[in-house]
Parts: sequence; C-alpha cells; structure tokens
Amino acid sequence: MTPFTLSQEEISSLKAAHKAAKKKREADRIKAVILLGTGWTIREVVEALLLDDETIRNYLNRYRCGGLKALLSDNLKGYGGKLSKSVIEQLDNHLNQNTYVTIQEIVSYVSKQFKVKYSISGMTDLLHRLNYTYKKPKLVPGKADAKAQEEFVKYYDELKKTKGANDHIYFMDGAHPQHNSVAAYGWIKKGTVKELKSNTGRKRVNINGAIKIEDMSPVVGYSNTINAQSTISLLKKIERKHPEAESIYTICDNARYYRSKKVTKYLEESKVKLVFLPAYSPNLNLIERLWKYFRKIVLYNKYYETFDEFKKACKSFFRRSKKYKEEISSLLTENFQIIGTNT
Repeated sequence: MTPFTLSQEEISSLKAAHKAAKKKREADRIKAVILLGTGWTIREVVEALLLDDETIRNYLNRYRCGGLKALLSDNLKGYGGKLSKSVIEQLDNHLNQNTYVTIQEIVSYVSKQFKVKYSISGMTDLLHRLNYTYKKPKLVPGKADAKAQEEFVKYYDELKKTKGANDHIYFMDGAHPQHNSVAAYGWIKKGTVKELKSNTGRKRVNINGAIKIEDMSPVVGYSNTINAQSTISLLKKIERKHPEAESIYTICDNARYYRSKKVTKYLEESKVKLVFLPAYSPNLNLIERLWKYFRKIVLYNKYYETFDEFKKACKSFFRRSKKYKEEISSLLTENFQIIGTNT
C-alpha cells in the first residue's frame, strides 16, 4: 500500500467531523482514516474496528479521491441502480444463510442473481444499512440438540425451586491445561514487538473440578489422569463439605468416567446425584466459564520455566479463588445459551 500520512490540520478536521458524526458507520470511516494516517497498519485497524480489510481499503481510497465528503457519502446505488425493497429482503435472507468472506463475493452474487452491479463501497454501505458487521461465526458442536437443551433448562429451573433447603447444586467437569505459553491480546506500544517465551513440553495438569453455584466456591482434585477413581475422590470431597445435605445435585457431561461402573456403584450409597447434561452441550455446563477464566489468569501471556512452576500457578489460582469471586460470579450467571438453533 502506498504510504499514507495525515497533516495535523487534516487530523484536526477529521476529529471534529468524528465528534459531529451522528451515525456509527460515519464515525467508523473517520476513525479508520485517522488511524491509517497516524501509523496504524490495515490489519491493526481491521482488528480494532471489527471490519474487513477490503472495507478499510475502500474507506482510504474514498478519502484519498474525494476527501471527507466522499468518505461520508452514502451512495447506495450501484452502477446499475439500487435494489428494490423486495430484492433487498431476498438478499438479506440469503446472507443470513450464507457467510461470505469478502464483499467482492457478495457483489458477484448480486450481479449474477439480480443483474445489478454494485461497487465495493456501495455494497459496504448497503451491508451496514442492513446491520451486518464483519466477524467470525461461533463454532458449536455439529450434533447439538436445541430441544434437549431447552428441556434441561426447564428441569434446572424446577430443581432450584424444589430441592431441599440444605441441598446444593454443583457443576462438574475436567480440565487439562498444558504447560505452554498462550499469546493473547494486550496493550503493547505501537511499532514494537513484545516477545513471549514458549515451552516445548507437552505435559499437562489434570484437574477434576466442581463449583457450587450458590456461592461460587470451587472444589478441585489433581491426578495423573481423570478417571473413575479420581472422580470418586472429588465426589467424596464435595460430600465432606456438606454433612447436613440430603442430596447434592452434581451436573456434568457424559464423559465415560462419570458413567463408569465404579462411579455408578459409589453413587448407590452417596448423597451425590449426578445430573447428566444433553450430549454436545458444553454451553450448559457453567464450570466451562470458570475454566475459561482460569486460563485467562494463569495461561494468557505468562511463561513458566518449569512444569513445577506451572503446576504451582494452577493450584494457586484455586487456593486464592476468593480473590476472583466477583469476576467469577459475573461470568457464571445462569443465562444459558441454547446452541444449534439456526443450523
């Protein structure tokens, strides 16, 4: 890309226009030009504004060719005129069903399907008008059963109402953090490269854990592998914490060790009652959010020279879990998201 810089006068003018902008898309266009003109790369602007690089290049070209007026112009007409309302509805439905990587692909589709030619800038504006933004789809299990998930949520709501006063609800799952650094976004001085050391080892810490939803208190166990025996050890820990309880409802996925004969035999004389989630529904297991937060605190942008140091950091997180209680409580809200509804 040809080097692009803005004078101080141009920056001041653009900032004034940004302050006066009434529409988000206008503000985004101005921000893109200011950032590009003050040393940002197209990739950095794409990540900051959550737009695609084609759109950012288009904004820059418009500004270069016609200044602020061309940049903010909402010319929704293509070379052959704008689409009718009914055709726009058809296009909207099509885009809801099909995710295109570039605007050029959409321009080509419209040209072939509706015999109307759009410029890249015209199609970009139309997509913004239809409330589209450039982002990744969310990966979900291919066999997720939305109806089964909805039935579980109903069961869970009823369980909370009918359980005994001294009974408790836990969410249980295993995690296997690997001794290696995880590079994550962070604030780094522009124009510099911040290095993060990495490890070559593949050793893991195997954690079998559960969290009590009433007060966000975790119970964890560490073992060489997560199996029936380590699961029973964890369930015994949970039971010892609640001698007054008649039942301890423990919600978990369908891992083999949770359904093993040894665990089933143990449960015959235990207060613990396992509640199995529908298959392919990690979204319903609230402890998954705890694991995600745990990785953020322990793994992101961290380097541990030895495996012992890494394991110590993992254990420290749970020993000091009260320190993170406020953040954990905000994450583990019971706003269950049903997946597989739009596939």
